[in-house]
Amino acid sequence: MKLVRAIIRPEKLTDVLTELFKAEITGLTVTRVRGHGGETEIVETYRGTTAKKELTEKIMLDIGVSDPVLDTAIDTLIAAARTGEVGDGKIFVLPVEKIYRIRTGEEDVSAVTPVEAEASP
Repeated sequence: MKLVRAIIRPEKLTDVLTELFKAEITGLTVTRVRGHGGETEIVETYRGTTAKKELTEKIMLDIGVSDPVLDTAIDTLIAAARTGEVGDGKIFVLPVEKIYRIRTGEEDVSAVTPVEAEASP
């Protein structure tokens, strides 16, 4: 089991989510973050004061996956998030010791396996 943490451009979020959902990777968390990587510094002028904008708006996705799904998740993220320009982001793959689904108490692979929609009465 792995935690895939991807830092991407905000404007690529819709493309990334669309492709992840097509690949049936649906369990994820999306967070707005700010950071600095390899982008060139942006200089802004506000009320006559010039300042360097050192942090860039990004989106962070956290996706818990079982090992057989890992390569699909990474390939999908790279294909959907890439623009070819500096600042496209990074993907970090972290080992996960244990996962629990709160609702059912399921553990590990069962806890990251998508839940089938329950039929409505």
